[in-house]
Amino acid sequence: MGKTHVKLTVNGREVEGLAEPRTLLIHFLRDELELTGPHIGCDTSHCGACTVDLNGKSIKSCTIFAVQASGAEITTIEGISGADGTLHALQDAFKEHHGLQCGFCTPGMITRAYRLLQDNPNPSEEEIRFGISGNLCRCTGYQNIVKAIQTAARELSAPKEAAE
Repeated sequence: MGKTHVKLTVNGREVEGLAEPRTLLIHFLRDELELTGPHIGCDTSHCGACTVDLNGKSIKSCTIFAVQASGAEITTIEGISGADGTLHALQDAFKEHHGLQCGFCTPGMITRAYRLLQDNPNPSEEEIRFGISGNLCRCTGYQNIVKAIQTAARELSAPKEAAE
């Protein structure tokens, strides 16, 4: 099967590669671009471990072909932290509130929460639970994940103090 040229903007950087038409975006990200933050969990779109942000929407990257995403802007968990490596408020809150245990769902969960807070900076607990309902966690029971997202939402919406 012939390969197709794919050009994307991933985490703010333009990238190109060749992909067979049947190559899933998750495999292109992990195998061709060596971005191993998004995880392969189920290949059936049930778990959400492969969640990325594509053109301002959360998608499960196991449900779209790389060639379909050509021309898109994608943010993975690797693109959420600061350019200098500082943790995003969500990453810090997950750490502080023990929103992860085994860590397998964490990249997809944080990436989904990132989009949720972009779309709704002050979500209620119910909106958070609904917003992450497509991402499964086998360890935490979600309570600490919800607390982490609530903390990040408060931090991100708090007025920033002027630098002294």
